[in-house]
Amino acid sequence: MTNQELLNLNVESSGHDDGLTIKGYFKLLLTELWREGESFSGKRPFGDSRWEYDLYKPLIKAGAVNGELDLDGYIVECDNKAADKLVFELIADCFA
Repeated sequence: MTNQELLNLNVESSGHDDGLTIKGYFKLLLTELWREGESFSGKRPFGDSRWEYDLYKPLIKAGAVNGELDLDGYIVECDNKAADKLVFELIADCFA
């Protein structure tokens, strides 16, 4: 898949509308950072910790990152280093 296709993958994130894409997730994250300013919580920007996994999951499902999901769709393992590298590429592509 291309990075543009990956940016359009759906993200299953609690507290957010259905149809949220990875690109939309980045927009929400940046909006939240700006809104909260100094009070922004990098650990829990949307109230949950481990929020990075919201993006890792669709990337694993798409085969863009090595990892494994259990029968309930939770991440069992993930190549976090490769996932983070790809996320940085996707962020750059959002603003190219």
